[in-house]
Amino acid sequence: MMERAIALARKALELDEVPIGAVVYCDGEIVGEGFNRKETDVNPTSHAEIIAITDAANNLGRWRLHDCTLVVTLEPCPMCAGALVNARIDRVVFGASDQKSGACRTLYKIAEDPRLNHRCEVTGGVLEKECVQLLRDFFEPRRLR
Repeated sequence: MMERAIALARKALELDEVPIGAVVYCDGEIVGEGFNRKETDVNPTSHAEIIAITDAANNLGRWRLHDCTLVVTLEPCPMCAGALVNARIDRVVFGASDQKSGACRTLYKIAEDPRLNHRCEVTGGVLEKECVQLLRDFFEPRRLR
């Protein structure tokens, strides 16, 4: 599933978007997909996770995704971690940790916070090198400019 998320991140790269891809799967079948589209959509909420969760909810005909897993190339931010909790996602799997806004393990633990009405199982570091490399390939040329 992470390989599919990486392929979606490459689609974001083709649009000159930050290369982040996400899939939601249930019973081994992909039910939702997304990649970053903030610049394309001119929408600050067009993160890969939000798009994939919305796609899954539409495809399944329900907003409670309690039997689903979200796989994403970069650790979700606070907005996306909140969406995971609100969608009742069972599990989140991410590739690269996010030192600046990671909200599932690095800076915050929103998805696992016992004070909230739902918690997600969190696994990080899946195909981490590949996910980190995609982000490096995107940001390094921009930093040199």
